[in-house]
Amino acid sequence: MTPGSSLSSAEIAQRAKSNLSLALACLPPERRRDMISFYAFCRVADDIADSGSLNEEEKETQLAHWKKCVLACEAPGHSVLDEVIELPGKYGFPRSWLGEIIDGVASDIVHTRYETFEQLQTYCYKVASVVGLVSIHIFGHKNPRAAEYAIQLGYALQLTNIIRDVGEDARETGRIYLPLEDLKKFGVTEQEIMSGRHNQRFVQLMDYQYRRARSFYTSAARLLPDEDRDNLLASEMMGEIYSEILEKLKRTDYPVFAKRCRLSKPRKAWILGTYLIKGWLARKRAINARHSA
Repeated sequence: MTPGSSLSSAEIAQRAKSNLSLALACLPPERRRDMISFYAFCRVADDIADSGSLNEEEKETQLAHWKKCVLACEAPGHSVLDEVIELPGKYGFPRSWLGEIIDGVASDIVHTRYETFEQLQTYCYKVASVVGLVSIHIFGHKNPRAAEYAIQLGYALQLTNIIRDVGEDARETGRIYLPLEDLKKFGVTEQEIMSGRHNQRFVQLMDYQYRRARSFYTSAARLLPDEDRDNLLASEMMGEIYSEILEKLKRTDYPVFAKRCRLSKPRKAWILGTYLIKGWLARKRAINARHSA
């Protein structure tokens, strides 16, 4: 059985309690519903790849079926897939992007190491940057330059995830997403990562990853078109949340083997409140613009 097959998109998003589902609160209702459908699609595809109850062949078969459905626009009677296959036609983005996302999560089934950053970046593009490209279409961007913003922000968010989840990934799935060439550069062995050894060499390795992620946040901020700021508030909110997580990780010397780094509930509430107000003001400006046209 496909993970989450008996749940609606809204139920999947609610159960996940992710930062992305939090960010969607600042969207207009219809776009929020469609983003929830898209988020649920990404979440269930990822759950298939990580499922402990399916073997490798079953995972690959299910994801191949999902890819066939989204590329051919075939509704299979699955609540999430039936919703998401309508989105490319509605918002004008290529169906192949949904296929790339599936390819990205499918690589997690057998791919547990990345030798170089270039290899890791290809993975990040599929599972994060393409998610960003789909998202800005649903959000309603205007300037084509927003595409490069989405790509750069996707790299930043995924690298932050990788840094935060080093211990969890090693412990629960046996995966090391940090490029092996970087481990060698700082004299950190795979076994040290797998056993959760935190030392000065590890901190230096993580500082190197921090600077790489920070550079992508900087690039994204520079590329965000002014005319799209109102429409891409959810993306900016995600960027702010994960940027603060990244800074907290650096400030505390990356305690990734002991706990999962999170922002406090009051801080998250403050960020959410700020962006809800920005979203309300953006919708008010849009209404006034339509009335004056």
